[in-house]
Amino acid sequence: MSSPVIDAWLAANLGRVVAWRREIHAEPELSMAEFATTAKVVQILSDAGLAPKVLPKGTGVVCDLGPADKPRIGLRADLDGLPIPEQTGLPFTSRVEGVSHSCGHDAHAAILLGTGLLLSEYENAGHDLPFGVRLLFQAAEEVMPGGALDAIDAGVTDGLTRMFALHCDPHLAAGTVGLRAGALTSAADRVEVHLRGPGGHTSRPHLTADLVYAMGTVITGLPGFLSRRVDPRSGTVMAWGAAHSGDAPNAIPQEGRLRGTVRTGDRDVWQDLEPLVRSIIGELVAPLGVTYDLTYVRGVPPVVNDADSVSMLRRSVEAIGPAAAVDTPQSPGGEDFAWYLESVPGAMARLGVWTGAGQQCDLHQPNFDIDERALGIGIATLAGVVLGGELD
Repeated sequence: MSSPVIDAWLAANLGRVVAWRREIHAEPELSMAEFATTAKVVQILSDAGLAPKVLPKGTGVVCDLGPADKPRIGLRADLDGLPIPEQTGLPFTSRVEGVSHSCGHDAHAAILLGTGLLLSEYENAGHDLPFGVRLLFQAAEEVMPGGALDAIDAGVTDGLTRMFALHCDPHLAAGTVGLRAGALTSAADRVEVHLRGPGGHTSRPHLTADLVYAMGTVITGLPGFLSRRVDPRSGTVMAWGAAHSGDAPNAIPQEGRLRGTVRTGDRDVWQDLEPLVRSIIGELVAPLGVTYDLTYVRGVPPVVNDADSVSMLRRSVEAIGPAAAVDTPQSPGGEDFAWYLESVPGAMARLGVWTGAGQQCDLHQPNFDIDERALGIGIATLAGVVLGGELD
């Protein structure tokens, strides 16, 4: 696959990695509640002779290995599941009602566990690692603004030279890894608009403020105005996910709520989005006689991959096979790995998990699953970055 050391370890241990992934998959935990998953990670690393530490809030793990007198790189995985019921029918399907690993974090955690044990066993066999390694199993990636900020506050980036991560990609076939220098993901913010009016009868909308009409104006107007007020090359997208108001067909309600997200691939645009959104909503509802409150939650900046770090990943992936490294486009999705890259250069790669045949199930869908052959590719990628021994 990649190197004799990695190939030999995978031949002997990949079954264990698959078992870890399935165990974590069957017992998913929501963001900031990953206590059992954290304990499992600690147990596996401790049994391997490593010294993992639980992060201050009780979820998430950090573990150093390798020489302390050389540069240190970070390798990050995430632990949390999603409030989505699983519909895969797998024998190891989620045993937690309404919660599933429908984003692949079970695979991320198992890959990093395998990488850590491979590198530890290599060192214990009398070989020197080219540089130090910090394993980070992060909590709460699925919530805004992300558990990465808690990990950073706990000092996980202190002393790091570079940082790397993988994320499952169901649009890439297993055996491939998607690489991209520059922006890989987009900034993602959450918007909630609470509108209020006096209410009234639908036969006399002219005597009151038509709240539902105002909601419709915001629903269509905010995305439309943004498309005319922001450079289209920024990849800015506003979409609504929820709209709630009233019950009776003949009564104009007094309150309504809209919830959605605003995403952009441009970090400079991201800095200016909140005041722009506030201004546009105010302009839209001013003539309609309703009042509003806006809750704007800034999420994460775009993941911007450092070119030298991508080069390190590329060497590792190309060692797996001549067709393993593929290009990948920027995604409109958000990822809190971006927070680490605000202070430490690094890169995230997309790990192909599609079987190569049949339906491609997207992330965050109830029937999402992975081709478990990707687990070995993920370990070979991360371990290869370390054993490659070159910091660009």
